[in-house]
Amino acid sequence: MDNFKKKFIEEAAELIDKLEVALLELEKKPNDEALIQQVFRVMHTLKGNSAMFGFELIDSFTHNLKSIYDKIRNGQLEVSKDILNITFSSVDHLKAMLDEQNYDDPDFKTIHSGLMGKINKIINPDIVEKESNNTEKAQDMSGSFSTFYILFEPNEKIFSNGTNPLYLLDELCSLGEHKVYAHFNRLPGIKDINPNLCYTYWEVLLVTDKDVNAIHDVFIFVETDSKLEIQKLAEENLLADKEFVDEVSHLADIQKDVGLVTIQRLAAKSVARINKAKAREFTKERIATKDKTAASIRVSSDKLDHLMNLVSELVTTQARLSLFAEQNNVPGLAPIVENVHKLTRQLRDIAFSIVLIPIENLFGRFQRLIRDLSAELHKEVDFIIEGADTELDKTIIENLSDPLMHIIRNSMDHGIEESRIRIANGKPAKGKIHLKAFYSGANVIIQVSDDGAGIDPEIIHAKAISKGLVPSDKKMSKKEILDLIFLPGFSTAKKVTDVSGRGVGMDVVKKKISDIRGEVEVESEVGLGTTITIKLPLTLSIIDGLLVSIDSSPFVIPLSSIDKIYAVDKESIYNTFNNLVTLDGTQIPFFSLRKEFNLQPSNEELEQVVVVNFEDNRVGLVVDYVIGEYQAVLKPLGKHYKSHDIFSGATILGDGTVALVMDTNKIIKMFATSK
Repeated sequence: MDNFKKKFIEEAAELIDKLEVALLELEKKPNDEALIQQVFRVMHTLKGNSAMFGFELIDSFTHNLKSIYDKIRNGQLEVSKDILNITFSSVDHLKAMLDEQNYDDPDFKTIHSGLMGKINKIINPDIVEKESNNTEKAQDMSGSFSTFYILFEPNEKIFSNGTNPLYLLDELCSLGEHKVYAHFNRLPGIKDINPNLCYTYWEVLLVTDKDVNAIHDVFIFVETDSKLEIQKLAEENLLADKEFVDEVSHLADIQKDVGLVTIQRLAAKSVARINKAKAREFTKERIATKDKTAASIRVSSDKLDHLMNLVSELVTTQARLSLFAEQNNVPGLAPIVENVHKLTRQLRDIAFSIVLIPIENLFGRFQRLIRDLSAELHKEVDFIIEGADTELDKTIIENLSDPLMHIIRNSMDHGIEESRIRIANGKPAKGKIHLKAFYSGANVIIQVSDDGAGIDPEIIHAKAISKGLVPSDKKMSKKEILDLIFLPGFSTAKKVTDVSGRGVGMDVVKKKISDIRGEVEVESEVGLGTTITIKLPLTLSIIDGLLVSIDSSPFVIPLSSIDKIYAVDKESIYNTFNNLVTLDGTQIPFFSLRKEFNLQPSNEELEQVVVVNFEDNRVGLVVDYVIGEYQAVLKPLGKHYKSHDIFSGATILGDGTVALVMDTNKIIKMFATSK
């Protein structure tokens, strides 16, 4: 059962995310019937699932919440700001309800009671909510409908104290839907009847959202001298099951009474039928909403991680096999090695496609962030998402959430101006934040841009000088100045708020993005806005690389960054001016890796220049030999080599040699700044 509950929680979390996205769209288009139906359907599915897996609190809560949107569907209510605010709060509460450990938390109970009260006020606006400090009632948060069995056998002399049992039954029936069975089998013959005595007793089936105490309260004055049995039969409306009602009614007609034991047996059968019907309804809902083009299964992330580890080991083993085939002339081995190489590459590509997931879910949660910050900061913003179907390694997505969230919060707080300031500057009152993702070669680019106030380089420069981060006489380009915002503790916020200004921010953003082998850049124009660009690899585990040699040591350069390879004579490299070499009629700057790594010049007559793409330019990296393409399984360098970030990792070659994997962008930046 624990496995089923775990799967329910996973699916429920997805449904709640879908509900949140649909509500954000509904807020923009409150009269869109398709969106209203979508919100209702998600709530309906969530309610059905939670009931089937025993999450009664979610079942009852969603039932009441769904009732609001049922009224909206039927034209009895209109989508309003208050309804949406309550629904968004309910979405947050539903997320907390997925963890049953929260149920005993006093704050959780308070939030639950408050939301239930607000929801009930919307459903029944004529009913004034009565405040109660009764602890027992506060803890009974289910709000669900239960079926009770009540046997009421009044004392024969009940009339003598002025009590009319029919009035008691009438009050009992006012608590909910009911079925009353009166029994007259104790009635004597006509000559023996005493009109002052009560010979009748009753069995009642009651469906109510009240607790057992409310039922006892009805009989409070007759309970001591009457026979009274009250038993909860089920957390369901059994009277909605026609077969159950017919069976009980039939027994009541042919027997003197039905009895609790028989009622409980029939109730158990009824609950089984109801759950079976819910399961069928749930299955139909799943089939109806399932994408026709994609049949999918749910796989745990641990299994995917294990799969990628095995594929990585297979790639390394395949490299060893290829090396063995080269070194040993075994007849018939070459075609086998070639076939293994092809199958390994295909398996690697399939494994990659499995662990790559759309960035859509990550982007969706930022819509809610924008909505909440808009209300908090009193700023109106259009949030535009583009490229949500772009796919990334799930590990990268998991580590990207916090950096993106911080960037967006900065755009809202520092970037977008207040409406009155925007209007005074000739801008629309409503700001704009654009979140965009797209592929660029073997990388994914994510951009967050706004049309706000922009970043003033002079203010940044002055702040950096005042903090002693840069010398006052140092000349810096605009890009270098803007990059200062990534220094630890740097902030231009004039006051500390819940949103920003604590001096911890963009440096952490840069570090976290660097940890997933990404890069971050900032562009800004004063008065026009800011764009922050994040460049990320598609995956972290295996890359296609070019294996090169420098002073007999192997290195790997990612193929995605390589433009061309040239063979150039040594004189053109070592006797050049300003480290420029002419290739295909174009002057290209270059760095000799032997020289930069403090190694002696090569004795070879020809040098290999690997031209790589760097920002908007091409830069050459001079190596001794180009060995060939190589699938590199990336391994971390370990904590002792964290400072050597010009290498993104290491890989083990077929012969067991370790080759460092170059991060060409960081290598070029380091060598360029050291000149």
